[in-house]
Amino acid sequence: MEDKELLKKQVTDAIRSCYDPEIPVNIYDLGLIYDVHVDGDNKVNVRMTLTSPACPVAGTLPKEVEQKVKGVEGVEDAKVDIVWDPPWNPNMMSEEAKLELGL
Repeated sequence: MEDKELLKKQVTDAIRSCYDPEIPVNIYDLGLIYDVHVDGDNKVNVRMTLTSPACPVAGTLPKEVEQKVKGVEGVEDAKVDIVWDPPWNPNMMSEEAKLELGL
């Protein structure tokens, strides 16, 4: 596996340790992470959304994701961008998340 792909997997695993406090599923499997990009300098850009613009953790969850990503060995820097397009919906969840939530 190429180093960049390995780092992306490690970043994804770190993101999977972040949870929406209202839903007992990690934010990656919830479908809140739209893209994880690792550039040639091992700087990581994460595009994510929230379940709604009024999400109570809107001010803290992106910072938590950024800190988790920065904590991955080999990551030089990390930036998290919140996007609202496309809007999140339950169909974006992984099959595992849907099963865990009984959907």
